[in-house]
Amino acid sequence: MKNLLLLIVLLSFLACSNSDSKNQMGDTERPIKYLALGDSYTIGEGVAEEDRYPNQLVKRLNEELNLTLNQPVIIAKTGWTVDELETGINDSKNLAPPYDLVTLLIGVNNQYRGKSVEEFKIEFKQILLRAIGFAGNLPNHVIVLSIPDWGVTPFAVEKGADQLKVANEIDAYNLAKKEVCKQFGVFFIDITEHYRSVGAQSEMVVADKLHPSGLVYSYWADKLFEQVKALNLKD
Repeated sequence: MKNLLLLIVLLSFLACSNSDSKNQMGDTERPIKYLALGDSYTIGEGVAEEDRYPNQLVKRLNEELNLTLNQPVIIAKTGWTVDELETGINDSKNLAPPYDLVTLLIGVNNQYRGKSVEEFKIEFKQILLRAIGFAGNLPNHVIVLSIPDWGVTPFAVEKGADQLKVANEIDAYNLAKKEVCKQFGVFFIDITEHYRSVGAQSEMVVADKLHPSGLVYSYWADKLFEQVKALNLKD
């Protein structure tokens, strides 16, 4: 009888230990999912994969916050406008929402092609709502980045671009983005002013003299990191 009682106690202990172990493993191994939406700035035109700002962000979050993020799912392509990003999302086979984090940087090609701010604002609102949906309808898990001012780059200077006109239009676009983000409780990060201060430097652009180098993307990743670490992505 005593041996039977000891056996029951031992089995109960092992069952509890296994259950705790599974729970701990589940908490530890649960991958945190990150979706990055955008255009050439998000796909990192001209830089190595590890230098893209979404990849730099993942590396920092994993190393400094001891998180377990998969490599980011990136839906972005050089030259995309908002409606083309929408099409790219619809055509994507890689989406598996909900995501713990979604970033969105889009609009420069709308401006470059001369589309109106009013039209952009309508399209941006639609794409932002989709981003919120991908984040499990949690607006505070979506972060929007402002549009960099490509008018300061060596490419723009060589092409004789009207830098003041570009700057004014970029400002109008960013104001529209900021207003929409405020409407839906989405955090908006301004990277435009910093880019204006460094974008003319040769080391801050890639070979095409237009797109940012990994040094610029590192700054963007830093700004995102400061915001993301305030979120509890483990929940």
